[in-house]
Amino acid sequence: MTTTEAAPRMAGTASVLTRTHSLRQVLQVQSFQILLVLLVIFLIFAAMAPEVFPTWGNVRQIIQNVSILGVLGIGMTFVIVTSGIDLSVGSNLVFSGVVAAKVMQSMGDTGWGTAFVGIIVSIGCGLGWGLLNGVLIAKAKVPPLIVTLGTLGAALGLAQVITGGVVIREVPAVLQDTIGYGNVPGTTLPTISLIAIVLIVAFGIVLHKTRFGLYTFAIGSNEESARRVGVKVDRQLISIYALSGALAGVAGILSLSQYGTTAIAGQSATNLNVIAAVVIGGTSLFGGVGTIFGTVVGLFIPAVLQNGFVIVGVQPFWQQVAVGAVLVAAVYVDQRRRAAAARGHSAKDEGKKRLFRRRSN
Repeated sequence: MTTTEAAPRMAGTASVLTRTHSLRQVLQVQSFQILLVLLVIFLIFAAMAPEVFPTWGNVRQIIQNVSILGVLGIGMTFVIVTSGIDLSVGSNLVFSGVVAAKVMQSMGDTGWGTAFVGIIVSIGCGLGWGLLNGVLIAKAKVPPLIVTLGTLGAALGLAQVITGGVVIREVPAVLQDTIGYGNVPGTTLPTISLIAIVLIVAFGIVLHKTRFGLYTFAIGSNEESARRVGVKVDRQLISIYALSGALAGVAGILSLSQYGTTAIAGQSATNLNVIAAVVIGGTSLFGGVGTIFGTVVGLFIPAVLQNGFVIVGVQPFWQQVAVGAVLVAAVYVDQRRRAAAARGHSAKDEGKKRLFRRRSN
């Protein structure tokens, strides 16, 4: 065999090895593994209820149910990537929706002018709580768990003070007809889902393709190192918590549009559901690792489980058991991956030290 004949064969072998290595890397990504789990769950329910579960009408309902949590999940992903936490998103959603509803109620009109004011007020309220969280965490150096736990109670308490504990049901019809239950013109895709998709794509690009996202990962990987290379850590953290708050405000107006009520008592588990989805999707609680895509996949798992259990006649409470098991498994996998990476770094460092000793001798 000549050299010219061997070269193409070697190149082809190298190409196959490269593709195999790339496929192995993809399969090891936690968000992709969770996607496979979601696909398996979907196929199981589709086989158990083929005439109902896999239909577009049912899938559309699942997508619509996930939309509001998807908006909250964007901000939570940014926060957890920095190794922080935001327990206040559910209460922030409620407070923002309550204030927006009261403002729109006082205006007395039900047109788009009133609705637009309500949207601005809701986002502004959410942004205010987010800025408060960020300043206390970045400047006062209070742990994120304590700060957001405090604002969780404060926001919810103020919402109840404003309403006197009474649910507000007067929401402009245009919000419900167009955003809450309307479809994108010419399609059957819910408008609320399109809003969520646009935000997910936009902030996915921000997290993974911009300097803002790079700084976010840098802080989560090593905050002190980020400071030393010139990242303005305090300003970045304030911006991230402000973003999480503003998105909670967006979710607040979306919730008003979908349910037509402030639903003060209906968001008690929202923050934990969002955190669970983000972690299940592969974002590490220790910071430095995460994707918006993984968060979206993590949000669909409990939604599909709950929907499927209802359709096949299983108590939906089992959904909480299943999600809890998946959450623990996701954290376990993350810890194992980090431990393996740490061992790899230790082995490399030890190898460098031995090589240096040999050269010295």
